[in-house]
Amino acid sequence: MSTVALPVASPTRAARVSPLLWALPPLVVLAGFLIYPLVLVGVQSVTNEDGVTTWEVWRSVLGAGEFHRAIGNTVLIAGAATAGCIVLGTFFAVVLALVPFPGAGAASRAVDTLLAFPSFLIALSFTFLYGAAGMFQLGDFLYSRWCVILAEITFYTPFVMRPALAALTHLPAERLAVAASLGAKPGQVLRRVVLPEIAPAVAAGGALTLLLTLNEFGIVLFIGAKDVITLPMLVHSKGVVTFDYPSACVVAVVEVALSALLYLLYRRIFARKGDRGADLVP
Repeated sequence: MSTVALPVASPTRAARVSPLLWALPPLVVLAGFLIYPLVLVGVQSVTNEDGVTTWEVWRSVLGAGEFHRAIGNTVLIAGAATAGCIVLGTFFAVVLALVPFPGAGAASRAVDTLLAFPSFLIALSFTFLYGAAGMFQLGDFLYSRWCVILAEITFYTPFVMRPALAALTHLPAERLAVAASLGAKPGQVLRRVVLPEIAPAVAAGGALTLLLTLNEFGIVLFIGAKDVITLPMLVHSKGVVTFDYPSACVVAVVEVALSALLYLLYRRIFARKGDRGADLVP
């Protein structure tokens, strides 16, 4: 008995066009609310007050000492806050997941609640703690760079802790039991079993924290730290206080470029690690 091959139906034109139609509305929204404003900011950064296209604004802003101090403060505060968040977030995640104690669930839910608060509330609470009429009167600490770093660590630590907690839920208890049965001390189990397991999650949370602290505005503004000018504060100062929109746009473009560069670097590093991990899979 012979078989007859049926012709394979080719996709219709409507089927080929349908994905494009579904993608069109998000692209329009993205272009209208993100790409178009960024283009306007870029154009304004090379346009002087007379409407003439020139790079003089860029040369003036990039050569100013105020800009150099702002970018230095931004990188220093973001780096220190991210490092503190990684250390504390990892510690709290390990304690909540692996050290049973009464109230662990309530503490975890309290952290989730903290994520819903706006950042300026942390700065406001610091004024009641360390201000002139606060519980701990520490002089000028409230208006220092270190207070900004401490406030950002307080607010952004959950962004590292939550991914680490999620990773620990996937850690098999048998691995910990086997390591302990082989005579490994708690410190060795933590270093050789737990930390490698949650390292990708901690790194992802740390990368997100770094991007957020680079662009943090509310904490720095509400604390009012003396001589602590970051890139977001410089944009606010030039755009709102002095109405120097071209200079504000230059600083904004630099900030966007710095954030995009760090994001691309993060994606590239983790893509390489993913490829190496895939090569080890049989």
